[in-house]
Amino acid sequence: MNHLLSIEQLTGDEIAHLVNRAVDLKKNRKSSPQVLTGQTWALIFNKSSTRTRVSFEVGIRELGGSPMFLSGSEMQLGRGEPVKDTARVLGRMVDGAVIRTYAQQDVVDFAHYSKLPTINALTDDEHPCQILADLQTMQERLGGWKGKRVCFLGDGDCNVARSWIWASARLGFELVIGAPKAFQPAESFMSGVPGNTVRVEADAAKAVSGCDVVYTDVWVSMGKEAESAERIDILRPYQINEQLMSHANNGAVIMHCLPAYRGKEITDSVMEAHADVIFDEAENRLHAQKAVIVELMRARA
Repeated sequence: MNHLLSIEQLTGDEIAHLVNRAVDLKKNRKSSPQVLTGQTWALIFNKSSTRTRVSFEVGIRELGGSPMFLSGSEMQLGRGEPVKDTARVLGRMVDGAVIRTYAQQDVVDFAHYSKLPTINALTDDEHPCQILADLQTMQERLGGWKGKRVCFLGDGDCNVARSWIWASARLGFELVIGAPKAFQPAESFMSGVPGNTVRVEADAAKAVSGCDVVYTDVWVSMGKEAESAERIDILRPYQINEQLMSHANNGAVIMHCLPAYRGKEITDSVMEAHADVIFDEAENRLHAQKAVIVELMRARA
């Protein structure tokens, strides 16, 4: 593995290996391998962030490296410099790159032209680091994903949902996308997903029925603010609340990639009742991302 650009690019074995590595790094956090000693990694963020930025900065330091935060609006990228030119420059000055941006192709192009180990920290297409942390949380809470059923509720065509879909296809667990027709995964996307592990369901109660994990994300993703009122109105029946959760399996865990907008995609009471899982999940971003970096360094050794 030379880069982490998407869940789609990974095999099931690679995903499982990364999750196991993350679990181990979490247990042995005080003795993290110093694989980045003497290295500087660029964090190029064109989108706002809390968990992603903090977890990468802390993780790079814990692995012995130095993070350099670069806001897209303060770089020449923000004035129209091509990604390939920025990539060629940084490729001569830093040792790795973490990119949070809009277009997936920008991350792909950066990896190609910079020749640096490159990590997708979120694009409009995928959010691979989040899903690795989510799978780590399933490993810790449920003993893994084999035989489990996961339900993603809300905007089923967003980046997190797409990464979940690829994870399901690669690992073989059942995934139900609970979403109204306007927010279901595009047929053009689903036609390229192998296997039959993913089901799309418009009825929210049927979607969560028999599920071991009920997952949600914000209804208004970055760049969709102009659609806020319409999205909230259409997606309201997919809110995670006590009534909806009565259809899930007893002991089902609730997960949220955060930030959470309480009273919209999830009620405050349900959020608080499952806070221990949700904030373990948030912490696991640190460990999953460290696992990715360790594997990238081993591939280059």
